[in-house]
Amino acid sequence: MVHLKKKAKNLLLSEVVIAHRKRRCWDVEAVFANIKQNMGSKRFMLRAMEKVTTEIGLIDMAHNLKKSV
Repeated sequence: MVHLKKKAKNLLLSEVVIAHRKRRCWDVEAVFANIKQNMGSKRFMLRAMEKVTTEIGLIDMAHNLKKSV
C-alpha cells in the first residue's frame, strides 16, 4: 500500500501533470463560472440522470453557440 501512495505522489508531482493541473483552472472552471453567473444556471430543473444529461447538453450547446458568435 505504501508503494502505491509513493507512486501516486511521484506521478502527481511530475512536471507534465503539474502543467496539466495549472491549465485546468483556465480551461474548465471559467466555463462553469460563465454558465453559472452569466447564464443563470445554478441548479438543474429536472430530476433523473437521463433528464439531467439532456439538460446539461442543452446548456453546453447554448454556451458553445454564445462562444462562437
